Amino acid sequence: MSGRVIYQLRNLTQSYNGRPIVQIERLEIYEGEILAIVGPSGAGKSTLLRLLNFLEQPTSGDLTFERSSLNGSTLPLETRRQVTTVFQTPVLLNRSVAANVAYGLKVRGQDKKIIDRAVTEALERVGLSKLAHQSARTLSGGEAQRVALARALVIQPTVLLLDEPTANLDPYNVKLIEEIVAEENRQKGTTVVLVTHNVFQAKRLAHRTALLLEGRLVEIAATHTFFEMPSDPRTAAFVRGEMVY
Repeated sequence: MSGRVIYQLRNLTQSYNGRPIVQIERLEIYEGEILAIVGPSGAGKSTLLRLLNFLEQPTSGDLTFERSSLNGSTLPLETRRQVTTVFQTPVLLNRSVAANVAYGLKVRGQDKKIIDRAVTEALERVGLSKLAHQSARTLSGGEAQRVALARALVIQPTVLLLDEPTANLDPYNVKLIEEIVAEENRQKGTTVVLVTHNVFQAKRLAHRTALLLEGRLVEIAATHTFFEMPSDPRTAAFVRGEMVY
């Protein structure tokens, strides 16, 4: 994968109480790609995603987004608003489905007519138009996750971060969410970073796949190469389904 670098990480570490959770010597994420990050539980995947969304400051090293370096500073609001995350368990407001999807646009001060049109289109896209006025708290797990995805996409992010977005969902919702994410990437060039335990999902969606073990980047390669011709024996073991620690 080549192209314009949107994220650049150098000697990046994140430690909690002196214990290193993420230690990445070098990583580039390219504009318009879908990058899957796989690895066992506790590998540091979600911590890395929080760093990419500027929710935490790294303990050391440098994280650059769109040529702006964190380096102990807070990026401008407009820069941070280019990135949004859909988490494994969506946190929805105690409001209607439509009001949840509209929330980010309202915070950004958009005109009501623009918001209404955007929300209508977003709900159509995720197949929830008929539930627009229903309380978000009454939805099934799959429906709630699709609301969270619509809420993320309606603000037209440059980068979409997905933290186990289909864990514990039924096959119908998994397929639908994957199709929406792939379409968003293909049609709008949105950069997607996907954290997943599901290697089949990585195979289906990602242009590149990376393996994270104990906070370290073991291997990153084009997805076909990663799964069919891994260069590191630990990657080969992970791909075979063996537990790697």
